[in-house]
Amino acid sequence: MSIISITSDYGEKDFNKGFLKGLLHSELNNPTVIDITHSISPFNIIEASYTIKNCYRSFPRGSIHIVDVDSAKTPEQELIVVDYDNHFFITANNGLMSLFSEDLKPNKVIEINFNGSKKEIFSKVASHIYRGGNINLVGKELNKLKTLKELKVRIKSSNHIIGSVIYIDNYGNIVTNITRNFFEEFKSGRNFEINARNILFDKIFNSYTEAINFSIEKKYREEDGKKIAIFNSSGFLEIGVYKSNPKTVGSAQTLFGLNYGDLISIQFI
Repeated sequence: MSIISITSDYGEKDFNKGFLKGLLHSELNNPTVIDITHSISPFNIIEASYTIKNCYRSFPRGSIHIVDVDSAKTPEQELIVVDYDNHFFITANNGLMSLFSEDLKPNKVIEINFNGSKKEIFSKVASHIYRGGNINLVGKELNKLKTLKELKVRIKSSNHIIGSVIYIDNYGNIVTNITRNFFEEFKSGRNFEINARNILFDKIFNSYTEAINFSIEKKYREEDGKKIAIFNSSGFLEIGVYKSNPKTVGSAQTLFGLNYGDLISIQFI
């Protein structure tokens, strides 16, 4: 049986989440609908893309993912359904899907031609697929997706790359667009120095706990508030603070003064 997931910037105060889920339950008999998150920053498709691409594989094949972030239908932006990696993504042709991979190759992209409000359209398309309907019946095929290329890691020289902040997690830790694979290939065995607003790092850990020396008695070792660079579970370079709490010890976002789109520089030695 299919699962329908919803990712949005609706928040929790307004009725939008309930309205869309009500439409789905009106169309289908007791569907399985999962909320991934409704706390995406308003209109932030970069944050939405990072969120959905790092969790959709945990869903069963054939799952249907509604991603409603900056997805208004306009003369410059179509509503689409994308068949990719044995999953279906219902969203807008706004570049969000292109951030999944630099060489994204979907099986099919369909421009939706249903009428109604955006949420009604998303509900109708999700319900059609949920029932086993062919996505060819919801519109016409598109040859390509809109792409966002400005977020690629910039190679300044053979010794210097510049990444950017693409996500800030619930703890205020900073996620960049620099992947472990890209970093290791470019590093080629050299030493390095990461510059995050003049906070410097010359070592990257595999986890926050790996950076703590547990052989030292707790009262003597550096823990809460320690500035750390890691490769996170999704394989991206993350700059953070151990046991970060924006209300007490602070967070990487507040301590480093970094936000979406800000630059992270790495010099190789």
